[in-house]
Amino acid sequence: MFAAVKRGARIACMGAALFLAACQSIVPKGPVPTTPTGPAQPTGPEVVQGLPTDTARHRVALLVPMSGTNAGVGQSIANATTLALLDTKTDRVRITTYDTALGAAAAVNKALADGNRLILGPLLAEDARIIGPIAARANVPVISFSNDASIAGSGVYAMGYNPAQSIERVVVYAKAQGLTRFGALVPRGIYGERAGNAMLRAVEQAGGTVVSMQTFDRSATSITAAVKKLQASSSYDALLIADSGRVAIQVAPIVRKNGGATARLLGTELWNTDTSLAASPVLRGAWFASVSDTLYRQLVTKYRARYGSAPFRLSSLGYDSVLLTVRIAQDWKPGSPFPAARLRDAGGFSGIDGAFRFNRAGVAERALEVSAIGAGTFDIVDPAPRSFGN
Repeated sequence: MFAAVKRGARIACMGAALFLAACQSIVPKGPVPTTPTGPAQPTGPEVVQGLPTDTARHRVALLVPMSGTNAGVGQSIANATTLALLDTKTDRVRITTYDTALGAAAAVNKALADGNRLILGPLLAEDARIIGPIAARANVPVISFSNDASIAGSGVYAMGYNPAQSIERVVVYAKAQGLTRFGALVPRGIYGERAGNAMLRAVEQAGGTVVSMQTFDRSATSITAAVKKLQASSSYDALLIADSGRVAIQVAPIVRKNGGATARLLGTELWNTDTSLAASPVLRGAWFASVSDTLYRQLVTKYRARYGSAPFRLSSLGYDSVLLTVRIAQDWKPGSPFPAARLRDAGGFSGIDGAFRFNRAGVAERALEVSAIGAGTFDIVDPAPRSFGN
């Protein structure tokens, strides 16, 4: 999709719309920091299957996959919502889980029939596209865990981690450190296209120059060919590898041997879920932007103590969605429609993943930190802001 940009040429924005990767593109293959022996069963009193039996509390539906391929992620999110309810000691919210793996339409219709006034989930963008219109007809907002911005709007909010935001954050930081000439390696496919568009726009807005952008298909031959095209087309002092940590470990040595020996390597939010990066000497000094793990590590400890295994990284989305719900529930009368306008509070919300707020389009904007890969560690070089300025 992307041809090399002429040497020294300033780029123009590749279009007004920035698309984000679909949620299934970033669902971790396993939990962090260790692999659980099997899906832990929720034991808290607040997350239940079936119809809630009381009318004194707010009825909130959790729509996640509880069976099938993504059952581990869904179970981890469900368990995290239990922990959030227990930690907040709220008696105003009751959460009922519905399995989207059995059918997204069936899950949302059952949730609405049960009287739920807010939907947390689903996990996948394709499910959100089914659930959103059905929930909208019932005037029930949907806070999806997907990071696909195209699902947002008409009562659907995208709470997932936004690749475009992480790319913008690390580019702005790199430009502030004096780096001006950017290259990029992006995988072929939807994620690569969207990451590439985000990169072009971020560099343009930061006042830098994209000297070359190349695509690859993740094979060793394709990666080597893309790197050599970068070397032939122009020099760069910063290079974005817009892919997972596993792929970055494969790409980096080739870059170092083919024209990028001194370039600063940049990554996306995907790198935050791969602790093996810290053991790679060739990636030492690379920067990437992501949500903070400081509070998440506390969640991991608490989760392990209760369920005997580590959560998936996306579990924090479930936890934070409950914190948001509990905060708004203070002024929300049980049985009445959820006050969706409160979701657009300019001051935002705070949770395990730090400060976040929903923009006009319904996409979560997050306060991100920039980390450098050290000798066995991820070192924070630019902390995330604690809140949003008015």
